[in-house]
Amino acid sequence: MIMIKESEESLEPKKTALYEIHKNAGAKLVEFAGYWMPVQYRGIIEEHKKVRSSVGMFDVSHMGEFIIKGSRAAEFLQKMTLNDLTKLADHRAQYTGMCYDHGGMVDDLIVYRFPTYYMVIVNASNVTKDVNWMEDHLTPGVQLTNISDEYALLAVQGRHAERMLQKLTKLDLSSIKYYWFGLSQIAGVEVVFSRTGYTGEDGFEVGLDAKYAPKLWNAILEAGQEFGIEPIGLGARDTLRLEMKYCLYGNDIDETTNPLEAGLGWITKLEKGDFIGREALIKAKENGIKRKLVGFELKERAVPRHGYKILKDGNEIGYVTSGTFSPSLEKGIGMGYVNVPFNEVGTAITIDIRGKQTAAEVVKTPFYQRAVLAN
Repeated sequence: MIMIKESEESLEPKKTALYEIHKNAGAKLVEFAGYWMPVQYRGIIEEHKKVRSSVGMFDVSHMGEFIIKGSRAAEFLQKMTLNDLTKLADHRAQYTGMCYDHGGMVDDLIVYRFPTYYMVIVNASNVTKDVNWMEDHLTPGVQLTNISDEYALLAVQGRHAERMLQKLTKLDLSSIKYYWFGLSQIAGVEVVFSRTGYTGEDGFEVGLDAKYAPKLWNAILEAGQEFGIEPIGLGARDTLRLEMKYCLYGNDIDETTNPLEAGLGWITKLEKGDFIGREALIKAKENGIKRKLVGFELKERAVPRHGYKILKDGNEIGYVTSGTFSPSLEKGIGMGYVNVPFNEVGTAITIDIRGKQTAAEVVKTPFYQRAVLAN
């Protein structure tokens, strides 16, 4: 399940522009990453299955957004991030991360390249930390602006997302490939349509000026009635991402984990040239990765949770980072770090669930495979 943590500052939680809409819709609101956010509406399992079978909409306006511009913006981001920014064309997005000098992760994030600037979307719980980290490394010719409080993000996810949103815009959404984005309007409001998401389903994340978020939320719900669209809470977002083995910062990755052991070697371009953490990661690779993040399924009816011990023949070999009951697979699944060589698919392990050793097996991920629909 999603971990509800205290905000970075001991202040009253913020409210997104959609707070009153969530409240009036009967959502269960919880404090998450410094915001009052809907964890569920009619139930996590029902909402999860709605996204898998049709289409749902999430308010993810708690995420952080920075604008980075200037003559040396590209050079700055290339130094700060793991992936190779030179491969990023206009109107394309790139999944990447930032590391400390020792190789531990500051955050994972997405960089969007606009014609005259970059936008970076970071995890909600890390906004202050990420701003400070980037500002500490700013160089002449780079300007960073935190627009998190002025920007809203609506995630429309599910197999009918494109058909539904197409009713609202003149932009040909079928022309937007995965991890690309386009600019258009909905109900007279300028929006960014990004073919990205955190669920494993097709869909778009729609970015806009926060003051127009209620108008767009209602317009999308109205357009989606024929598809049975529903608002979806953060609880289902967590189970959906876990079925795809998508990392959650604070659970599966943090300052104590490096991207190579977290299975993020595919975004870690050691050959691109200098970036923060590169030397430590090269050394870690040369010495051999000692542990790896794996996916596992339980053989018994139980639910693994963050922090539970992972055992092999009674000996501790790792720990659970995320776990849940999978609504799609109808079994307990989880992710965790285990010592090499116990990371191999098919390895029998046990999870210490409140003193009981529960049988499990390391499996190939993602846990869930999305069905490809015929046109």
